[in-house]
Amino acid sequence: MPINQDKFKKSPRKYQPLGLSILYEDRDILVVDKKNGLLTVSNNKIKENTAYYLLNNYVRKGNQKSRNRVFIVHRLDRETSGVIVFARNENAKKYLQEKWSGFKKMYYAVVEGFLLKKEGIIASYLAENNVHIIYSVDDSKRGKLAKTGYKVLKESKKYSLLEIDLLTGRKNQIRAHFSEQGCPVVGDKKYGGKKKGIKRLALHAASITILHPYTKEKLTFNVNIPNYFLELLKINTVS
Repeated sequence: MPINQDKFKKSPRKYQPLGLSILYEDRDILVVDKKNGLLTVSNNKIKENTAYYLLNNYVRKGNQKSRNRVFIVHRLDRETSGVIVFARNENAKKYLQEKWSGFKKMYYAVVEGFLLKKEGIIASYLAENNVHIIYSVDDSKRGKLAKTGYKVLKESKKYSLLEIDLLTGRKNQIRAHFSEQGCPVVGDKKYGGKKKGIKRLALHAASITILHPYTKEKLTFNVNIPNYFLELLKINTVS
């Protein structure tokens, strides 16, 4: 971890944002574990109960006149849990976004059914329709190239647990790709998943490896697979 952030002071515990666990912070970055159900940024209906809003309050220590703030580097869908990296200044944001495609992002997902190939890469051009559904197209001019690496870790009678290497970062990429394979993410009603009896979307950003924007050190941030994923497959651990 970077150690040359002299006299950096963390915000008091009383400003700890609900729905977020602070994994790491210094003068340049703030890394958190987001619970499912929390938006990364606001939408037309929700303005304050977002990771961005809560973390701005956190770094301002409750002082709304403070100039301290966080900057969006990337996002997770509302129902997806896991690691998010925020920048603490414009230079850090610019550096992280320029390098983002080269950083390693690993997810866990539980999908319905079984994949014929137990390991591989799904590649397609993704487009979005007028009701905000992402889907694959053949024409590179209509969609953006998306690549999703995956490996089947465990299978049960109904579900498969996947380790996913997010090779590109398109909107709803994982959800669309596995839905089109006939294996929607468990709990993903938007992309064909069955909702009855399911507590949450079974998609989790488990690990991100970045280069620190100031020190250029390689940093990896990991969070455990949610217990609910293991309960779905009736297993105790992931080997």
